[in-house]
Amino acid sequence: MIYVKQIVTLFLAILSFGFVLGQQEAKNSRERILLSDDWKFFRYENDGDSLIYDVRPEVKEDIDKREADAKPVEGDKATTEAFVLKPWILPSGNAFLKDKEKHHQIPDGHPGTDFPFVQADFDDSTWEQITVPHDWAARGEFYKGWDVPIGGGMGRLPVQGVAWYRKKLEIPLSDKGKSIYLDVDGAMSYAMVWINGKLAGGWPFGYASFRIDLTPYIIPGGDNQLAIRLDNPASSSRWYPGAGLYRNVWLTKTDPIQVDQWGTFIRSMNVSEQSADVTLDVTVANKGNEQRNIKVITSAYWIDREGKRRSKADFTFPEQSKVLQIGRKAVFSALATVRNPKLWGPAPEQTPHRYIAVTEVYVDGNLADTYETKFGIRSLEFDGTNGLFVNGQHVIMKGVNQHHDLGALGAAFNRRAAERQLEMLQEVGCNAIRMAHNPPARELLELTDSLGFLVVDEIFDNWKLRKTPLDFHLIFDDWHEQDIRAFMRRDRNHPSVIMWSYGNEVGEQYTEDEGAQLSAKLNAIVKEEDSSRPTTVSMNYAKAHMPFASVADIISLNYQGEGIRDAPAYRHLKGITAPPSFGAFREKHPNTMIISSENAAAVSSRGEYFFPVYPENSAPIDEGQGGNNELAQVSGYELYTVPFGSSADKVFATMDENPYVAGGFVWTGWDYIGEPTPYYQSKSSYFGMIDLAGFKKDRFYLYQSYWRPDFPMAHILPHWNWPERINDTVPVHVFTSGDEAELFLNGKSLGRKMKEKGDYRLRWDDVVYQPGELQVIAYKNGQKWAENKVRTTDAAVALRLTSDKPTIKSDGEDLIFVTVDVVDDRGDIVPRSNQDLIFTIEGPGEIVATDNGNANDLVSFASLERKAFNGKALTIIQAKKGQTGAIKVTVKSGHLKGGNLLLEVK
Repeated sequence: MIYVKQIVTLFLAILSFGFVLGQQEAKNSRERILLSDDWKFFRYENDGDSLIYDVRPEVKEDIDKREADAKPVEGDKATTEAFVLKPWILPSGNAFLKDKEKHHQIPDGHPGTDFPFVQADFDDSTWEQITVPHDWAARGEFYKGWDVPIGGGMGRLPVQGVAWYRKKLEIPLSDKGKSIYLDVDGAMSYAMVWINGKLAGGWPFGYASFRIDLTPYIIPGGDNQLAIRLDNPASSSRWYPGAGLYRNVWLTKTDPIQVDQWGTFIRSMNVSEQSADVTLDVTVANKGNEQRNIKVITSAYWIDREGKRRSKADFTFPEQSKVLQIGRKAVFSALATVRNPKLWGPAPEQTPHRYIAVTEVYVDGNLADTYETKFGIRSLEFDGTNGLFVNGQHVIMKGVNQHHDLGALGAAFNRRAAERQLEMLQEVGCNAIRMAHNPPARELLELTDSLGFLVVDEIFDNWKLRKTPLDFHLIFDDWHEQDIRAFMRRDRNHPSVIMWSYGNEVGEQYTEDEGAQLSAKLNAIVKEEDSSRPTTVSMNYAKAHMPFASVADIISLNYQGEGIRDAPAYRHLKGITAPPSFGAFREKHPNTMIISSENAAAVSSRGEYFFPVYPENSAPIDEGQGGNNELAQVSGYELYTVPFGSSADKVFATMDENPYVAGGFVWTGWDYIGEPTPYYQSKSSYFGMIDLAGFKKDRFYLYQSYWRPDFPMAHILPHWNWPERINDTVPVHVFTSGDEAELFLNGKSLGRKMKEKGDYRLRWDDVVYQPGELQVIAYKNGQKWAENKVRTTDAAVALRLTSDKPTIKSDGEDLIFVTVDVVDDRGDIVPRSNQDLIFTIEGPGEIVATDNGNANDLVSFASLERKAFNGKALTIIQAKKGQTGAIKVTVKSGHLKGGNLLLEVK
């Protein structure tokens, strides 16, 4: 009997232990649910409804008629009055206001409660069903002409107006007592959120990631109605802002005792290959109804590029305990010394190793919350003479500026599309990205972490003074602190982020001490959030002696380094002028690191070449000087720039003459929607070394030759199809990482040339055109290095389809990019072919968009019919969620042999 009693006791103990474990697992109530499907969407055709955030001034200016580097000015004041919801929205930012005296109180009442769109029983069956991320404008028709609601500067797509998103949230009874949040990664713009008819909060800045506490309004045990209103003004941006819930949206559920929003901060010190000191701060909030005994334990694991972690912890932080009062937050700080750490460093010189910290929060011995933080261990040094050092190794920043749109996808974030952009940038030799001029998608920083890019993380394009009538200046006073602190807490654990930029070409550069004082105020906020990284603000006007230049830690110069409108070809132009200025800043600030935060601003169209060719190395674009107003295209000889810019050749020479400059960021890596200087009836920029569709311009190879000197390459331009120029001159230029090259036409040498100091291309400007084959053989140190050929093609006979990968996931997110080439009977791309193309698809997939890289093509991205542009076009394919099988993509064009491609869905 005693034996049986012991067995029963042991059995009950095991059950009890399992029950306790189950209780502990249940108490670890953090869930993060991606809200991507089953949204309903409606956009007004008129001005919308009266539920406005605030009144706005009347727009009296055509922003397309402003010079790109025009001086910012005072904003106009609103002259009308109306009932506004701003007082109910401002409290959403309280967690990011340091001074609690400035915290906003929620007024009485719930504006909009009676509005039909926020009601659970409103019939939204006629609304469009969409998935998020969603850009309502990207698949729209482009506006054409001058007198339109959205001009070239903002991309000619219908981004303007008021729209609503609705979704049912099923909240089970088991969630009773939990904290429930809506986490929005990006909403453009003036977001306001209702849940079950109650206004829960919002956030006006369209690039911010923000959290809305739904807890007071949630009804566990059934459906809860979510409604989000967005209001996107025209004349609010200098580029394409996108529209809608264009980044991910999440539902987060936690125990009332929880790691706070973006509540961990990990830094490394005393870093070497042998050891590193890693500090961890964990902010825990008590949103329960009694004080609790809190214990925090964190372990760190090495992870691979895909984020998979080792089974055994690499190191742990010392356990921390505190008593946490009701409604309070506490920071739990710990330090761990890591032996033989795997260091994060920029590719290709170093390896971007990463770790993940798993933090467990225990309440009275029970697990209440688990929170994961990816991070890297690395050291950074910023030297005024020698530049940037990462982990003790000198690294030159070979950077590009990137806007946030993804070409034909618009602003709707897609991980694979962003990864494709970064992969091509690494191919050209780029190792650094400046996020121009706003916080990027969180997932983009995960990619820069895993791929090993250096990142300048930037937040504002303007402060109090405006660049466009309805830009950020309208909300700067109310929101700048909240936006800065939220942005930094979100991004501060990313090892790829090496500096914070809190302004780009702001108007306060012009206001002497007043502007410097405002800069110092913002700089102080940044430093309070993170003193481990330097600050910067980019200057295209402020000079070395001005107080504005002395505030931030790093001097960032836009175009001033190589001079603005300074060379002979530019001196007749009006606007900002500056001599080559690196030397002046160096002399005035000898111990401060300098970077060229924007340079070049060269423009070109892929595959377009106009004659004559400018004989020097840089010239402003003009009709007959690299430009063609009728075609709205720019010559691809890569010598032409906007009025304030310089060619790549001139930039390279300036950087080489000033080796203390830590690196530079080209304007831009990829073309982007909007800002189509100099042709504002077009839709997208001409600045990129890669066009909007992802096809390489000739400038790609010019940068590759400079950034990758050890990579054997040679590239000839232009193409060799010039029947109208037989016996006339067609200049031939060669970009190569070699130091000399010999050019042959139909086997006959046209001479061997060597790069002299200051040469970054080899030019044969007197070549007389004859059909046939051009060949270049490049040499380095007297040895054959690389070669390249172009030849006159035959007539176009077929279409050839190729993809960036053979298989696609059926997750509803993965993409395949299919290139269409117009080819002759030898398989050569016919360079001047612009045939009409028709795209079709069979199987479990859909065509998301088509493009061709032509900035002046105003055919909708959603169209299944478009012209090739100089022999190429693109279609973007997505698999239907949950389906597998084979997808067949077909493209046809008149008498040409159609092309097709089979893709496997997994």
